[in-house]
Amino acid sequence: MNILVTGAKGFVGQNLIENLKAIKEGKNRTRNICIGRIYEYDKNSTEEELREACEHADFVFHLAGVNRPDHTSEFMEGNAGFSSHLLDTLKQYSNFCPVMLASSIQASLLGRFSGSEYGKSKLEGERLFFQYSKETGAKVLVYRFPNLFGKWCRPNYNSAVATFCHAIANDLDYLVNDPTTELELLYIDDLVYEMFDALEGKENRCEYEGLDSVPSPCGTYCHVPLTYHASIGEIIDLLYRFKAMPSTLFMPQIPEGSFAKKLYSTYLSYLPESAMSYDLPMHVDNRGIFTELLKTPDCGQVSINIARPGNVRGQHWHNSKWEIFIVVSGHGLIQERRIGTDPQTGKPYPIHSFEVYGEQMRAIQMLPGFTHNIINLSDTENLVTVMWANEQFDPHHPDTFFECVESREK
Repeated sequence: MNILVTGAKGFVGQNLIENLKAIKEGKNRTRNICIGRIYEYDKNSTEEELREACEHADFVFHLAGVNRPDHTSEFMEGNAGFSSHLLDTLKQYSNFCPVMLASSIQASLLGRFSGSEYGKSKLEGERLFFQYSKETGAKVLVYRFPNLFGKWCRPNYNSAVATFCHAIANDLDYLVNDPTTELELLYIDDLVYEMFDALEGKENRCEYEGLDSVPSPCGTYCHVPLTYHASIGEIIDLLYRFKAMPSTLFMPQIPEGSFAKKLYSTYLSYLPESAMSYDLPMHVDNRGIFTELLKTPDCGQVSINIARPGNVRGQHWHNSKWEIFIVVSGHGLIQERRIGTDPQTGKPYPIHSFEVYGEQMRAIQMLPGFTHNIINLSDTENLVTVMWANEQFDPHHPDTFFECVESREK
């Protein structure tokens, strides 16, 4: 399958093409699509390149368009005008392959989009595509995109999310007229997924009731079923939480499939080099180093413990807190003993011992009510342990009580 992508260097075009290449090169094996040549057409391409692509394409993604022209008259020329030229070129080669049009919700000309010159040009593009389908029988897929966001989107251009991400990540000024304004948002990876569905003939069809898409198997339009709604104020609040993470180590909630998770990925793509790395607080003493890596609201925290040769760390127990220790480097011994005395024997409870090596990683659980330690058995190497605790450390309620594991055995 040969594929023509117009607007190849734009936000959607870049994401689509790189993912098409991943399928073509066998890096993405989740799709049953055999991709031949990918024709990348953009404003610097030649007419000859367009003709060759229109002659040989088996599917066309028409993403090219004008968003921020110097004069409003350029909207109609750059959007509807080029759409007409593209369809005429396909006709010249009697190539009636499926064609997809990237339109905009502004084409509805409803509400705040009433009178939009951009919307009018997109609506005219839609009319041309539908007319082309009637004349030729070609399959057309017209998508009305809401606000798009994701990696590689150009800030201060056509995406408010890109503008806010770039400004906050780079400590730049930005303007918000009304933080309560709600946006409908479509994530780039969800859009690319739908475009792959379209290539496989599984596009999602819909009709429109005002600005809302209504799924319909035989609908006139196509849509991406998954979009999000968030106010500008909510978006900015999330972005500042993401920005604070390197200093607080607190990871906000980012459930699978959530807007927050996708916004965080987007935000990170705008980080300057100076913010791509950050120092971690290190608690150092003669026994070694303890460093917190990450804290979460619901799933505790992750830390790194480095024990120097011959040193013992821990020797304490918790009421409710529990932990998982994973030695990733070195040779050590982890010991645990239930505190108190066994009523049946009148003696201390037995010690459970686990010899651990970085070469054979094992997860050892520190149980509530069991005092525990970790001993570096090497005379020369540090013992490095990844530690997960089910709750964040609270200095006001530490739930940590000293008691040597072996003290009652002696």
